[in-house]
Amino acid sequence: MLVGFAGGFVLRPAIAPTQQTAPVVIPSPIAAAPSEARGTQYFIAHIDEARQVVAGCRDGSVRGGECATAEEAIIKVDAQERRKRFLGN
Repeated sequence: MLVGFAGGFVLRPAIAPTQQTAPVVIPSPIAAAPSEARGTQYFIAHIDEARQVVAGCRDGSVRGGECATAEEAIIKVDAQERRKRFLGN
């Protein structure tokens, strides 16, 4: 019995794996992630800003993915307003 008890202590690392702690990663303020383009839903909620972005895209001062999403938001809002006027809602 003593041999089995002592064998359990010797073999424990092989039988039961030790718990590993996850390394803590501290984000560096220098290596900040690039900001992603705002989505269509954001521009639908902020239609004036979408119109400014589209104007900036046309004159070349704004570039990137926001040009397409802002223009799509303007199209959707304009269509919704036309639909409301047509249906009288």
